[in-house]
Amino acid sequence: MAGLIGKKIGMTQVFQEDGVVERVTVIQAGPCHVTGLKKSDRDGYDAVQLSFDEVDEKRLSKPKAGHFKKTGTPTSRKLVEFRGTPEEFAPQAIEGEEAPEFDGELKIGDTLTVNQFAKGQTVKVAGVSKGKGFAGTVKRHNFSRGPVSHGSHNTRAPGSIGQSADPARVFKGIRGPGQMGNERITQLGLEVVDVLTDENVILVRGSVPGPKGGYVEVRNA
Repeated sequence: MAGLIGKKIGMTQVFQEDGVVERVTVIQAGPCHVTGLKKSDRDGYDAVQLSFDEVDEKRLSKPKAGHFKKTGTPTSRKLVEFRGTPEEFAPQAIEGEEAPEFDGELKIGDTLTVNQFAKGQTVKVAGVSKGKGFAGTVKRHNFSRGPVSHGSHNTRAPGSIGQSADPARVFKGIRGPGQMGNERITQLGLEVVDVLTDENVILVRGSVPGPKGGYVEVRNA
């Protein structure tokens, strides 16, 4: 298991050695600090809590700032838990010159960097998609429009959604108008085109959810 918190920088293209053009998304991934360890015998599940995007303490709430003070890690904006045992994260934590020393177990205060990902590896990226506000059924669910001739007034109306005397109600889950976007999406099967360890950047083929500057979670597939 390998995972990092990152920030979507934007999209660009890179040329491979054979001249092939790759359309890639640039993600600043890490460095992430280990701020918590969950264990199944104590907490009921195994997880590693990571922090990302260092920020001044005055920008945080007192409980959040106190958490970083207790763990002795830099104050950061983002906290995310990655399911998995500490042993699954530890082997990647020791690669590279800036990685912390490894004594057999991942500890609070260790730092994880992009060197745990490799070129050609398949990853999945999760993030919150762009919010598009209130949308109707045609835009939100690709409904067909109504008739536009003979004085029809329901060109983009969704139509009847209710039932007759039995069961005389609207079933749950009916697709209708509402907020579009602004939901968590996980993009699967993205290939790592390149890893720039000096800049803490990874390039993945294709697009990932969210706007520029949005937080994303990168996991190995």
